[in-house]
Amino acid sequence: MAMHANPYSGELVRAIRRAARRHGCEITLADTGDSVSEEAAVIRALRADRVDGVLLVPAAGDEAVINGLVRMGVPTVLVDRMAGRNDVDQVGSENIQAVCALVRHLAGLRHRKIGFISGEEDMATHEERALGYRLGLGRSGIRWTSQLVACGQSTPGGAAAATAKLLDSWPSPTALVVASEAMMIGVQYEAHRLGIRIGRDLAIVGYGDMEWAGQVTPAVTTMAQPIEEIGRKAVELLLARITDPERRPESVRLAPRFIHRQSCGC
Repeated sequence: MAMHANPYSGELVRAIRRAARRHGCEITLADTGDSVSEEAAVIRALRADRVDGVLLVPAAGDEAVINGLVRMGVPTVLVDRMAGRNDVDQVGSENIQAVCALVRHLAGLRHRKIGFISGEEDMATHEERALGYRLGLGRSGIRWTSQLVACGQSTPGGAAAATAKLLDSWPSPTALVVASEAMMIGVQYEAHRLGIRIGRDLAIVGYGDMEWAGQVTPAVTTMAQPIEEIGRKAVELLLARITDPERRPESVRLAPRFIHRQSCGC
């Protein structure tokens, strides 16, 4: 399995290992550092070890490595970060309706200036979350405006800069939707640096449930990814692909769970 550095990588790995043990399989873990070049090197090494298949959390901007695995007929499942293609098995969280629900929750609290901290623009996952944001605004009767959207580059530092930009602009948002766990760290940091009281001066909701999300004050309202189910399904899809290489590829999206806490101000 080729992994990248992720706020819940350890939890996902443990879920995959549990599922693999139930099927009598062994897992070889490799960290790609979220780098396409390192990912390619890891895949070459795994192929040299004659692994039966690959579970891959693809790096941002990765197409060449995936194309190579598909072309060589290597049983492969993309995990967590799904790609906009139909020639490889994939499993991850549902994004569009989940983020739409977060926006509508804020709109139900009478917020009309709802900002969005988006992730890396070349990733299908974040494109879907951005679409969910726009869908949620539309279903709430709120007009989309680019002034309320800033890219956090999927990093804490990028999200801190994006938060500062939005809060210093006009119209300044009264609520923020944060597209990933890593970026929530930067948003929290910047809000505290500016003396903004989360849940009172600024409502915040996010996607992904890091361990600390329920322990900070106020605790973070979020969509929690079904990590155990993702790990289980990833192993099942890979074993099915190994057993029947000609089967039609599947893209499985599992619904996250809404966790209502205090950061949204209610």
